[in-house]
Amino acid sequence: MAGNGKATGTDGARSGSAGNDRAQNEAGERAETAPVPEPCGRVDLGITRVFELLGKRWTGPIIAVLMTQPVHFADLRRAIPGISERMLSDRLSELAAAGLVLREVTEGPPLRVSYRLTESGAELGPALSALRCWGEKHLLGGVVGEPGAGC
Repeated sequence: MAGNGKATGTDGARSGSAGNDRAQNEAGERAETAPVPEPCGRVDLGITRVFELLGKRWTGPIIAVLMTQPVHFADLRRAIPGISERMLSDRLSELAAAGLVLREVTEGPPLRVSYRLTESGAELGPALSALRCWGEKHLLGGVVGEPGAGC
């Protein structure tokens, strides 16, 4: 039996099949006597939609920057290192379509575009604050990211 890659027990049986048959029988007997758990519930549409929108890369930081005040496009891009103009534009369009961000154009030379949160966008403040605190505690090992964040 040496050289087949399977360990043998004291009775010389291969542990690959005979041992597994006994474990499956024992597990099957236990499963029959144990109460059957309720099936897992489905995720509701609200949480699904929230994470479809807010779970995309860059969306959280964009909303976090806009939480404090309206911001011009160029300033928003500078506030989020690594984001491209195209990605920022795409995310802002998605947030505007969802009713979370308003795009405001200031006429005159130079033409300036700024973005601000709508009332429903601003209502994300407590949720973002809770997520920030959770992240500092569980993902950053208690390191506080911003002074006065309130965690």
